[in-house]
Amino acid sequence: MKFMKLGSKPDSFQTDGDNIRYVATELATDVVVNVGDVKFYCHKFPLLSKSARLQKLVATSNDEIGDEIHIQDIPGGPAAFEICAKFCYGMTVTLNAYNVVAARCAAEYLEMYETIEKGNLIYKIDVFLNSSIFRSWKDSITVLQTTKSLLAWSEELKVISRSLDSIASKALIDTSLVEWSYTYNRKKLPSENGNSPQWNGVRKQQTVPKDWWVEDLCELHIDLYKRVITTIKAKGRVSGDVIGEAVNAYALRRLPGFSKGMIPNNDIIKYRSMVETIVWLLPTEKGIVSCSFLLRLLRAAILSDCGEMERNELIKRISQQLPEAAVTDLLIRAPAGEATIYDVDIVHNLVEEFMTHISQTDSTKKEFHEGTRSPKFGPDASKVLVAKLIDGYLAEIAGDLNLPLTKFVNLAEHMAPISRPSHDGLYRAIDMYLKEHPGISKSERKRICRLMDCKKLSAEACMHAVQNERLPLRVVVQVLFFEQVRATTSSGNSTPDLPGGFHGSSRSTATNTEEDWDSVPTAEDIKALKGELGTLRLGSNGSNGSRNDASKNDVERAAASRMKGLAISKIFSKLLSSKERNGEISSTDTSESPRSVNTEETKSTPSTCRKHSQS
Repeated sequence: MKFMKLGSKPDSFQTDGDNIRYVATELATDVVVNVGDVKFYCHKFPLLSKSARLQKLVATSNDEIGDEIHIQDIPGGPAAFEICAKFCYGMTVTLNAYNVVAARCAAEYLEMYETIEKGNLIYKIDVFLNSSIFRSWKDSITVLQTTKSLLAWSEELKVISRSLDSIASKALIDTSLVEWSYTYNRKKLPSENGNSPQWNGVRKQQTVPKDWWVEDLCELHIDLYKRVITTIKAKGRVSGDVIGEAVNAYALRRLPGFSKGMIPNNDIIKYRSMVETIVWLLPTEKGIVSCSFLLRLLRAAILSDCGEMERNELIKRISQQLPEAAVTDLLIRAPAGEATIYDVDIVHNLVEEFMTHISQTDSTKKEFHEGTRSPKFGPDASKVLVAKLIDGYLAEIAGDLNLPLTKFVNLAEHMAPISRPSHDGLYRAIDMYLKEHPGISKSERKRICRLMDCKKLSAEACMHAVQNERLPLRVVVQVLFFEQVRATTSSGNSTPDLPGGFHGSSRSTATNTEEDWDSVPTAEDIKALKGELGTLRLGSNGSNGSRNDASKNDVERAAASRMKGLAISKIFSKLLSSKERNGEISSTDTSESPRSVNTEETKSTPSTCRKHSQS
């Protein structure tokens, strides 16, 4: 830290309690200066010879009560006046980055100009500021911090503007010239200390990163920080990613509980102001700050009750980077008074904004990436990622007993069907909801299961679904049928038809009523289905083996296909006959035929099979 010593006489100021200061000399004091609640017993000549304001005050003082003057509004208070008084006496006084601003403001108040005496205090302080303080990175920041309590005076004397310019100019300097701060704010690397096993005795100079200055600025008050960042951005020579890193670092350092999604209760107004300022400072370029950081900032904005403008700005930014998000980032607590645990509506808004944004950019992406085969550059790649994200989110919130079915379904339906190449993740979320909400009605159970396209379930998911007692009967039959279709198609045979026109028509000639199909299968149904499924799997394995065995001929493959067709027919016959009621024929839809299921699907992405909840 830079410092400057003024004067050469010994310090003879003495104290008498907390409120008395006096000069210990042989001459009696002849003036009393009241600064706040402190009385200074001094001599007129040293003070009046350098201060025009004290000359005026003494001249206008009331003779009846003696030479006693009052200066209650001096900037810096008693401490700053004492520095000025010692300078007037020629006593030794040390100026540094912590007291120089107060001394400069007090000297201005006391009118200690060159016109009163050459080499007066104002002149000496200005020389010190220009030649030392503003040439130092650390001192410039410290000086700026001290202006917080003297804003009006510091603004008028241009101390703040000079500090801002000093800091911004140094932040823009070539990193090869940086020496003064980067080494202070990080732990030395093993190679620098000579402790690295690979150290060969030659210390290699470490490269200073472009964002070397961001941690130092975190010490500033939010208002001053805003002005520093604005000044740096105005110079136009710092990239947006460095500004983004600076804002990120400041939020992590200065917002209590930011990483944990909590805010202090004691000063929510201050917290809200900081959040709003950080949102305002965010770089405009897309992708400069992580989606995770933006979501934490949105969480803080919600908890601190920020304005709609800040929330909408964050939602817009997040929607453009939503494919980068993680499920944990979306688990934003619902506002106080809400029945649900998590704020599902805010996630719905994010997805809605994402779909609006992606629809506007789809055509541009298709033109730009025409001819490429890389999936990550495809126009639907981001939709697939977001669908997977939402499926994971639905599985997480499904355990909330107060989560309405409508919110679950609406969020799932918000993704386009093309976004889900696999419905394993959506099936897992649906199964979790059914497990935690066993009391929902048959119509609600039917509605949530319509979200799922059985054709897009993996083999393992199908195996789980067929044995899942929480699913309606129609879904179990559909899953089994499409699994058989897949096995038959892979063996190169024709697809078997469902008995009673199940596959060929959306209307069934079976005797089951709509209520039967929407009912949950009994334990006996599941047990029978498991047994027949084993037969089906055995027949399927035999077919695969014949396909790989060169000695098997076409006649044998055809025989295996017929056996599988009989097996699937047997399973459906058992399920249908177990639900017959008085031989009545129903003309209603039986099970959302394979062709109709796809039109009801919504969005989500595949989930690993081991995540399926077990019945």
